[in-house]
Amino acid sequence: MKLLLAYLRRQRHWAALYALVAAIFAVVFYLHDVPLVALSYALLLCGVVLTLALGCGFVLWRRRHLALADKIRAEMLTAERLPEALDLVEEDYQTLYREALRSKTLALDRRDQQEKELTEYYTLWVHQIKTPISAMRLLLQGEDTDLSRELEAQLFRINQYVEMVLAYLRMGSESRDYVLRPCSLEPVVKQSVKKFAPLFIRSRIKLELGDLQMTAITDEKWLAFCLEQLLANAIQYAPRGTVTVEYRDGRLVVRDTGIGIAPEDLPRVFEKGYTGLNGRREKRATGIGLYLCHRILTNLGHTISIASEIGRGTEVAISFPRQPDAWE
Repeated sequence: MKLLLAYLRRQRHWAALYALVAAIFAVVFYLHDVPLVALSYALLLCGVVLTLALGCGFVLWRRRHLALADKIRAEMLTAERLPEALDLVEEDYQTLYREALRSKTLALDRRDQQEKELTEYYTLWVHQIKTPISAMRLLLQGEDTDLSRELEAQLFRINQYVEMVLAYLRMGSESRDYVLRPCSLEPVVKQSVKKFAPLFIRSRIKLELGDLQMTAITDEKWLAFCLEQLLANAIQYAPRGTVTVEYRDGRLVVRDTGIGIAPEDLPRVFEKGYTGLNGRREKRATGIGLYLCHRILTNLGHTISIASEIGRGTEVAISFPRQPDAWE
């Protein structure tokens, strides 16, 4: 019915023409004293012919509309797949469509090229900046003073930010190097914790490792990256507190006894660039870490959830829906 009404609105000029012709015939027949029966018969014949013509036109128009709609739904309406134009106006519309499509393609190509060049530049920058970071770390290893320990802690944070940039670039690239396979969680957790050992000591944070005897289907490298982001957050917001890492109820849990997250901030912590009240207060949050974790874990088929209470701490959990016994 919707298509029929749309078609009739499109053909309303024929109804107006029919009414005009009927009025002219009525005036002429009246002036020449022609019986109204003849007028009625003539108008009836014209109405039947008009109805048949509109009916045939509707069938063809509906068939053409449905064919175009199918191509649009299938995303097949390229310039080469356009149906043959029935008149000059349709040819004009198709010309406009082809020109718009060509302009869009050129714009997308330019954008892709710019993104590629930008990605290449930042990738090169990330790899180059690692050289002075490594050199500075070697220089600091020979000293054991409060200043050297502070510099080493800040250098560690710089390196973490560099790793975040590299992960962001890799995640946005066309070839994402995800390798899913059975992975034991305990060595991944212990290796990540070992990297943060100086910060745990410096911040006087107690570390508790619970039961980690679990194998999950995941990408070891990307899981380690996400775990390191969670540990970095826990250390930053739980000075002189306790950080616990354990496997519980099918989830890898990182829990701290830090300052907690405001209830109004919880629904948005995984948004890109969102720092919340704590981030604005500390002036050190980037709003990228949890965003990257959420995207990476989603791509791996995992889920991440967070619960927190002001003044009592935060608990972040990674769930692994895909079980090893279902892995082939």
